Amino acid sequence: MSKSADRFAIALLAIAAGAAAAQDYPTRPIRIIVPSTAGGSVDTLARMVGTNLSQRWSQQIVVDNRSGAGGVIAGELTAKASPDGYTLIMATISAMVTNVSLVRNLPYDPVRDFAPVTLVASQQIVLLVNPAVPAKTVQELIQLAKAKPKQLTFASAGNGSGGHLSGELLKILAGIDITHVPYKGIAPAIVDVISGQVTMTFASIISGTPHIKSGRLRALAVTGAHRSPALPELPTMIESGVRGYESSTWYGLLAPKATPRAIVTKLNREVVAIVNLPDIKAHLLAEGAEPVGNTPDQFGEIIKSDIAKWGKVIRSAGLRAE
Repeated sequence: MSKSADRFAIALLAIAAGAAAAQDYPTRPIRIIVPSTAGGSVDTLARMVGTNLSQRWSQQIVVDNRSGAGGVIAGELTAKASPDGYTLIMATISAMVTNVSLVRNLPYDPVRDFAPVTLVASQQIVLLVNPAVPAKTVQELIQLAKAKPKQLTFASAGNGSGGHLSGELLKILAGIDITHVPYKGIAPAIVDVISGQVTMTFASIISGTPHIKSGRLRALAVTGAHRSPALPELPTMIESGVRGYESSTWYGLLAPKATPRAIVTKLNREVVAIVNLPDIKAHLLAEGAEPVGNTPDQFGEIIKSDIAKWGKVIRSAGLRAE
């Protein structure tokens, strides 16, 4: 038998073994690693998916919170886990995309070391300004920034955060020079925008909506490719004249790379079905998130394209993790 025939036979055996494993899977508890503390949006989403998987499979799903280092701890733990479908990660865009360019000697490769299962949900960001700012639209804000280079400021939840990168993207695409002010979390950042100490911020819709409704902050636009169901009256940045602008965060389920394809397919089918349940969709939309539920290959392509896109922004801004 030739070497090519041997390889083909081995591949067939591997596929058959994976299919057999998927038929019985799961036979014991599954762990979903979450790169944040309990109570946050990604943790809540992991627990919703886990609860429904547990009900469907009559098997325990354990959520394991491993916060710290911008998702590096959780990412490394998952990448090095046994590729048997019993360790998964509910990953963020930080863990799988921005860390590639921000973190020196990242101990895992998001493309090489993981098997995407599905993109569970995405969440847009909203551009908020203090009501005293004399700009009612994004274009008026851009003109104000051009008239006052370096004088306008934008707050974020920290260096390399989604809000920070959203501001850096605006600087690049609009050709403006605004000053970044990092905070330890979005809550104190919003407080200082409300008080007028900082001009603007890019915040998640769920963080910004209460302040929009109260009038303490003025919303100018959302950052996604389309209008948000949570704030349908707001234009996108693209509609506001910033060509090519798109920025959002997402949450997706992945497994270690060598996890059998049959198990990944089974996970994908079940999780996509859960994401499309009416009560889950309603909950996500109420939180300012949008349910997705795509194929493993589609999710993998999103990861690759986002790594390239945000890598350019990070290099342009000269950013590094602290």
